[in-house]
Amino acid sequence: MCGIVGYIGRDRAGSVMLDGLKRLEYRGYDSAGMAIMNGQGLETTRRTGRVAELEKALGNSPGGRLGISHTRWATHGDVTEENAHPHVSSDEKIAVVHNGVIENYLSMKKFLIEKGYTFQSETDTEALANLIAYHYAKEPEVAGKSRFLESVRKSLRHVEGAYGIAVICTDYPDELIGARKGSPLIVGIGKGENLIASDVNAITQCTQNVIYLNDGEVVHLQKEEFAITSASSKDVEAIIHQVDWDTSEAELGDFQHFMEKEIFEQPTALENGMRGRFSDDGSTAFFGGLNLSPRDLCNVDRILFIACGTAWHACLVAEYLIERYARIPVEVEYASEFRYRNAPLDKNTLVFAISQSGETIDTLAALREAKRKGYRTLSINNSVGSTIARECDGGIYQHAGPEIGVASTKAFTSQVMLAAMVALYLGRIRNLSFDQGTQIVEALKELPKQVREILGQSDHIASIAKKYAQAEDFLFLGRQLMFPIALEGALKLKEVSYIHAEGYPAAEMKHGPIALISPECPSVFLATSGGIFPKSLANMQEVKARKGPIICVASEDCDLPAEIIDDLIKVPESHDIVRPILMSIPVQLLSYYIALERGCDVDKPRNLAKSVTVE
Repeated sequence: MCGIVGYIGRDRAGSVMLDGLKRLEYRGYDSAGMAIMNGQGLETTRRTGRVAELEKALGNSPGGRLGISHTRWATHGDVTEENAHPHVSSDEKIAVVHNGVIENYLSMKKFLIEKGYTFQSETDTEALANLIAYHYAKEPEVAGKSRFLESVRKSLRHVEGAYGIAVICTDYPDELIGARKGSPLIVGIGKGENLIASDVNAITQCTQNVIYLNDGEVVHLQKEEFAITSASSKDVEAIIHQVDWDTSEAELGDFQHFMEKEIFEQPTALENGMRGRFSDDGSTAFFGGLNLSPRDLCNVDRILFIACGTAWHACLVAEYLIERYARIPVEVEYASEFRYRNAPLDKNTLVFAISQSGETIDTLAALREAKRKGYRTLSINNSVGSTIARECDGGIYQHAGPEIGVASTKAFTSQVMLAAMVALYLGRIRNLSFDQGTQIVEALKELPKQVREILGQSDHIASIAKKYAQAEDFLFLGRQLMFPIALEGALKLKEVSYIHAEGYPAAEMKHGPIALISPECPSVFLATSGGIFPKSLANMQEVKARKGPIICVASEDCDLPAEIIDDLIKVPESHDIVRPILMSIPVQLLSYYIALERGCDVDKPRNLAKSVTVE
């Protein structure tokens, strides 16, 4: 949550930070603010609402050589200008922007009030600004040491909770300090300028050279140099990574919204995710970064997937696929639940984390709990250098490109495709024949073309969306592999259109949800051919008997009676292993077009942020 951008260097701090905030607005958009050292002291500007409101308040091309900025997703306190970041200490010497939650801020605040410090906001962050000011006032001047740096370091020793921070001090106009614990922070190394940000998207317009800070590290930046130390003041060797994607990937181009752009980018994202990952004989997949041999994987008795939100739905698909094709028992846990319960796991359990950002706080904490207990860990994520990617024993990079829209689309289908490839790889190690493997590989290679065919129906799906846009309840129903897609379809509709929607296994409809069926409650059925198709057809008949409208997303080989379907979206006939991906595309488009009809902000849905980095 929340977006941080800090800058030190040439006389363009304000404009660089403003551009960075626009790129980070998907992380939080309740309010935005900026503090700049302009040669005459500290100038702070804050506004509620979107970054555009801050831009208006700043006027033309704000300069400055040093500054910090922030776009907020509220945790402590209402959405007000007083609660917007940056927060400045009551002696007006220290300014802080912060992502995370300081759990002991109330005791800190009580202590500081007794020492004469005053507070203007309801936030936890202001307590940290005043605590740094308190230690700064007490810190003696020592030759060769930054009094400012030492005061930040001493303050952080008293902080309980998670933070990613950027700090400036009026007495040190040539220094910028950042630190992280549980919340991502990235350093950008430029020429005559250096930056701090919570996401690499914010700084690639200035530099492609980045450093991913680890928990407990503090970075001390000047315009020509930098130093990274641990919480205990030990020097840390910095590893500089080069960002390998074009900044234009994070721009809208000819599309109206990022969600639309990312839906239509899915064929390319899928191609990129599978490129170079099939064996020469075309019978299996392989992954270079697992760091586990086939022999190691043969010894795995159980797989545990952990994730949150959309990624959790991808894990459910992985469960069906791995159990079907590799015959390995799979469990799926909400990361937020797993981390707080002492679940018994077999000693030969492999723990797999899925997270688009690689920074999801609950998934990271659950992963660390699994590692603490000695389990091998792997990940699927879309962010090179992310904390989850670095802390796992191995992993698979999605290569989906930056995903800016808050509602995940291409990252989800990429995760599902990689889960299918993992199922293939594990299956070929264990029980799948050569012929079965080649059939799956051919189906995967055909997938991007089939997704393009479905995207070609966008006008048809938009017309269906127009018909149902004013409904206030939806049901999404599917069986077996289609159940996770029903959950994902319902989540997408909730996220972007604010319509109440629920996903269920179709057979469970009779166990309660059928009470919701009415002419005002559409049902979206996800139907595929096969032995279970007659059961899905019977469920549709039950809805139709109660006068419920039916939107059916069905594979082309399904024989559907026209009289029970109100609206039909066809997807190409395909191998079972890729059907979850193909069936996802129409429900994404349906949610997108319904949200447009309702006038919703699809890229920045209310109350949501892209990356959940606070508990």
